[in-house]
Amino acid sequence: MKIIFAAGGTGGHINPALAVAGEMRRRNPDNEILFIGTPNHMEARLVPAAGFDFKTIEISGFQRKPSFHNLVENVKTVGRLLKSSKDVKQILTAFQPDVVIGFGGYVSGPVVRTAAKMGFKTAIHEQNAYPGVTNKALAKMVDAVMLTVEAAKAHLEPKTEPIVTGLPVRQEILEADRDFARSELCVPDDAFMVLSMGGSLGAKAVNEAMVGVISALHERKDIFFMHSTGKYGTWVPEKLAENGVSLEQEKHVVIREYIDDMERCLAAADLVIGRAGASSLSEIEATGKASILIPSPNVAENHQFHNAMALVEKDAALIIEEKDLTAEALTKEVEALAADRDRTKKIGENAKKMAILDSAKEIGDVLESLV
Repeated sequence: MKIIFAAGGTGGHINPALAVAGEMRRRNPDNEILFIGTPNHMEARLVPAAGFDFKTIEISGFQRKPSFHNLVENVKTVGRLLKSSKDVKQILTAFQPDVVIGFGGYVSGPVVRTAAKMGFKTAIHEQNAYPGVTNKALAKMVDAVMLTVEAAKAHLEPKTEPIVTGLPVRQEILEADRDFARSELCVPDDAFMVLSMGGSLGAKAVNEAMVGVISALHERKDIFFMHSTGKYGTWVPEKLAENGVSLEQEKHVVIREYIDDMERCLAAADLVIGRAGASSLSEIEATGKASILIPSPNVAENHQFHNAMALVEKDAALIIEEKDLTAEALTKEVEALAADRDRTKKIGENAKKMAILDSAKEIGDVLESLV
């Protein structure tokens, strides 16, 4: 079986595709797998590191905010689209895939669209509860549409009935042990651990709110804070120091720039505070964690809000929109959940009920059925 994966831009698109590619390689080591991505995003590093063949095309997205600069960029994007379609045809003709699947990012559009027009079997996977423009268009022409959540169905007009497969989660996250993780992180058994983050770059609003929360609650030794500032949040420790929080003396407050051991930190946590990207939510569901979600308002179609609401409507998470986010509001929610462990546990259990833990297998079955 020969499979092409089109995915790029962010880990939220690439990691699920890699998980499925790994599943297909485990099923049959003779399966031929090729990724198509861009040369200047995460896929250019992650895909070859995972041991898969990788080809690139030059592609970019359209800028929606009106300005002269964006007009110029959009003209360039049209040129890249025309060239990329030609490049994709050459790759498809040479590889002759049995099936082509798109997992999102700018690259998915031209790859899947061209493959469908050339008569190859095609599929897409939509990670978000509110599909983006590209997948809305592709759903009308592909042979299989797969979704992370049921709610996305209402926003599509697909050629075939969509299949809810969930979103693959790394095995390391599924297998991590809470007690062992807490021991490694030096988190007391009876402490209420809050894991908070705003993404790899760092969300200013989340960082500011968490500075306020930690400053208000740092004298409570029964709450353990681990906060990831991201690349642009390196000012956080200094601000905490100004507010009387000594990171050297207060071992129950840990500030990192990045969390590169998410499997351990998630296993140890009681409460997760962060954005509502599809991959993050799948990890929260898979590990059965209570969460306070702060959807990013700066994403296409406001899809993080819709992602978050899919959990909120099932009492599987709390939400604070960024326009309503203050340190006081977030502190109040943290205190309430720390005081009511049964409530926190129930929210986590409801999240766990939403998890689909065999997503990679489900998606693999769909791909094989097309062939």
